[in-house]
Amino acid sequence: MTDNALKRNVLIAQIYKLPYELQLRVFDYVRSLIPKGTKGKTLLKFEGAIAKPDLEKMAKSIKEECEKVDNNE
Repeated sequence: MTDNALKRNVLIAQIYKLPYELQLRVFDYVRSLIPKGTKGKTLLKFEGAIAKPDLEKMAKSIKEECEKVDNNE
């Protein structure tokens, strides 16, 4: 067993010893450490993939329709 695997197993064993509520707190904390989203540099390859008129229509629709309540839904 590698040193990393041993540490992982010890960590997991310690977490299992905690009450469930504390396990959830550990889970939330660990998730908060994970980098979020995609870096803009990665998205640059999609630049220009959507035509400008289409982007303008999308922006207009979002502005007009978002955050409105549809009572019929």
